[in-house]
Amino acid sequence: MSLEIAREVQITFDCADPAGLAAFWAEALGYRLQAPPPGFASWEQALEAMNIPPERRNDASAVVDPKGAGPRVFFQRVPEGKTAKNRVHLDLRAAPGLAGEERMAALEAEAVRLAGLGATRVSRREPAPPLEGGHIVMTDPEGNEFCLD
Repeated sequence: MSLEIAREVQITFDCADPAGLAAFWAEALGYRLQAPPPGFASWEQALEAMNIPPERRNDASAVVDPKGAGPRVFFQRVPEGKTAKNRVHLDLRAAPGLAGEERMAALEAEAVRLAGLGATRVSRREPAPPLEGGHIVMTDPEGNEFCLD
């Protein structure tokens, strides 16, 4: 019997400001900015050594799970802006194991924290047991929808 390993996944965001969006999502997810290549103290130093012109140094950024368990999240600059609702979005599990008012209070606290980082609150869906625990819809600083669940 062969043991198959699940495929590794990277989540990619098209955006206008990779460094800014990476900083937001690092805070939102409890991730950290991906370290520069070995031998470099900073990305600026690495990009300079690679002869990347200053106007191209914010073309991409990435954040990683400090424990190595979650997927890498990559941000790439694209010329066009966001024009429609996301077809795929992230659900941030901000209240695992909680229910009812305790759950919604935890989601509200996280919504306030993320709004302080540049997110925008869109709506709140109240709990409707037994299938719906309630959630809050938000957008990141570039308008990408996500849910606090």
